[in-house]
Amino acid sequence: MPLWLDLLRTPMAAPETPALRRWRLCWLGLCVALAGSILGRALLHVAIGRGASAAVAGLLLAVVLVGLIYWRRKLAADRDWLDRMGQEPDA
Repeated sequence: MPLWLDLLRTPMAAPETPALRRWRLCWLGLCVALAGSILGRALLHVAIGRGASAAVAGLLLAVVLVGLIYWRRKLAADRDWLDRMGQEPDA
C-alpha cells in the first residue's frame, strides 16, 4: 500500500472533547478579536485613546497564553489517543 494511502487511513488526531472544543473556540475568538483590533487600530485609538495600545497588547498576551494551553492539551490528547490506538483492547 502506498504511504500516502496508509497515512490517509490512519487516524491522526483524537476526537475533540467538549473541553478542547471550548478552548479552541476561545482561542479562535481571541485571534479574530486581535486581528480586528489591529485592523481597526485607528478607530480603537479614537474610541479609547491611549488605552488602545494596552488593549491590543492584552489581547496579544491572551492569544499567546490561551494558545499555549490549548495546544499543550490538544497534543497530550492526541498522544494519548494514538497510544491507545496502538494497544489491543482487554478481552
